[in-house]
Amino acid sequence: MFTQRISTTRRIGSLTASLAIAALALTACAGSDAGTTPSAGESGGSAKTDATITFIPKQLNNPYTDVVLGGGKEGATAAGFATANVVGPLEASASSQVSFINAETQAGTNAIVIAANDPDAVCSALGEARTAGAKIVAFDSDTNPECRDVFISQVVAKDVALIQTKLISEQIGGKGEIAILSATANATNQNEWIKFMEEELASNPDYKDIKLVAKVYGDDDDAKSFQEAQGLMQAHPNLKGIISPTTVGIASTARYLSTSEYKGKVALTGLGLPNEMRSFVKDGTVTEFALWDPAQLGEVAAYAAKALVDGTITGATGDKFTAGALGERTVEDGGLVIVGPPTVFNKDNIDEYDF
Repeated sequence: MFTQRISTTRRIGSLTASLAIAALALTACAGSDAGTTPSAGESGGSAKTDATITFIPKQLNNPYTDVVLGGGKEGATAAGFATANVVGPLEASASSQVSFINAETQAGTNAIVIAANDPDAVCSALGEARTAGAKIVAFDSDTNPECRDVFISQVVAKDVALIQTKLISEQIGGKGEIAILSATANATNQNEWIKFMEEELASNPDYKDIKLVAKVYGDDDDAKSFQEAQGLMQAHPNLKGIISPTTVGIASTARYLSTSEYKGKVALTGLGLPNEMRSFVKDGTVTEFALWDPAQLGEVAAYAAKALVDGTITGATGDKFTAGALGERTVEDGGLVIVGPPTVFNKDNIDEYDF
């Protein structure tokens, strides 16, 4: 059967709510002794047939998020949840997710899957949810590790940083001023990638002639990201390249560059959706950019949540679960689960992808 939950929220002073969309149907899970980690081949517990899962993204109505949630819903169905819901803020502010977590705790939701806007702001609410019995899966953007059971990461964080650094270096000939246009200032994933980029720029002799002159934040808002791109060019007239490790930021920046005097003069790379970036690649605004398959991120998160609710894993290092057709995944140190490597998109392969 299918269930659907829709809730509407308002912003008064600060954003405290938004809307809840979507739902899916399924069968599910139930836990066994959470203090033990079953060995390979053990079930660890019997399935709970009425388990519920709720996804709380950074913000709703974000094209990247839509793809992630699509994979999450499909994964939840296949994994065996009785009900799947999506709730979340319309704006990616630090505390905007707290009211949604509290509502899920009150509803008795069995698994909460969250992409944190801030690693600390959500922790108290998640702690209450865990005390009430919910399993917590962070995905895309981590919470502090003590606030969740596992974190589903797109790829190895350093690899994301290195591919973007390599791409911008190639596109500007290994020298010149560059800037970073990120999402929110507190986004865990963005900040980790930027940290590795800065370290690579400082330590790799291949990048000794590249200077990072600015970091700005578009808050994953199209209009603000567009304005930040404009501001970068005004503030740094010698800028040679921009890295935008956010799908909203790279698309907005490409839109600005495509109709400006800087098209073909200022390189742009980062993390983007092929469907949003295709026209900019074909018109020469962008040469290459990278991303993983976002749907797989949501799908693996759903299967991890199922395994936690069933009690077949606890989030301990070495735990294993099967993510459907995506195969077996292993929980690494710190509760980390890796989905897969990034793909580089350019004019030669971009038409092969549809997301």
